[in-house]
Amino acid sequence: MNGIHKILALLAILTFTLEAKTQELNCEISVMAPQINNIDASVFETMESTIREFMNGRKWTNDYFDFDERIEVSMQITISEAPSQTQFRGSIQIQSSRPVYNSDYKTSVFAINDQNVDITFLPNSILQFSLDQHRDNLSSLLGFYAYMIIGFDYDTFSLEGGTPYFLNAQTVVANASNSASQGWKASDGPKSRFSYVENQLSQTFKPLRKCLYRYHRHGWDKTYDGLEDARLEMSNALLDLRSIHKIRPSSFNLQMFFFSKSDEIVNLFTPSPQEERLRLYNLLTSVDPGNIGKYEKMMN
Repeated sequence: MNGIHKILALLAILTFTLEAKTQELNCEISVMAPQINNIDASVFETMESTIREFMNGRKWTNDYFDFDERIEVSMQITISEAPSQTQFRGSIQIQSSRPVYNSDYKTSVFAINDQNVDITFLPNSILQFSLDQHRDNLSSLLGFYAYMIIGFDYDTFSLEGGTPYFLNAQTVVANASNSASQGWKASDGPKSRFSYVENQLSQTFKPLRKCLYRYHRHGWDKTYDGLEDARLEMSNALLDLRSIHKIRPSSFNLQMFFFSKSDEIVNLFTPSPQEERLRLYNLLTSVDPGNIGKYEKMMN
């Protein structure tokens, strides 16, 4: 092999290696602490960059992602208390999206507002995460949501395709259940991380996962073939949620689905025929009463 061929071979190997290591998440991080005066602002800047590197700098699956296939994520952590120089409490709000096939539109897939953030952060420390071990609350929290984000995203591309990642999230919960922090145990209530992933994997919530798949893969991804047929498929997918509401009305998982989707649904169906809107309105006002005002606008 001559010198040029060797160089080309090395470049090919390097290119393959870089592509194989492309991470799954493209996560924008914002750490806010508007009420905290006893901690230097640089601590929160460091926290922000550390979390960004943690989320975006590691592989969460064994799959290959092209650079432009990464899952778009926005994450806002709001610190409301700082009991010490290294202990922080507050909330985390996360939203992820995925592109619609043959379109510039990105549809929201996963959304959460977790009010039980209780973390320890040392500016000079490196976050370490292991699926088989709870090291600290911050790495477990971020690892849990990384797997939930990926699980939801995969569920939109294949029926129950996110199961391996929900199971990973469940493992994170089990490992963290002995920690003193809230959110990891069944006793922490229906909005806990324990309950959230437990529900997502349960038989009762299979219609929600089916809805995620039909709404996105057979709905949004088919809009380029014809908006009306795709919209009808999305409407039928949403009707599947009635069975969950009958068994678990006002469940947190359904609330978070509509937290992610309610505005999009209104914008999508407002131009649709009256009969289609009425059918959907009757469903939405029943299963998502918290957003009745939005759905009333859809009927005007």
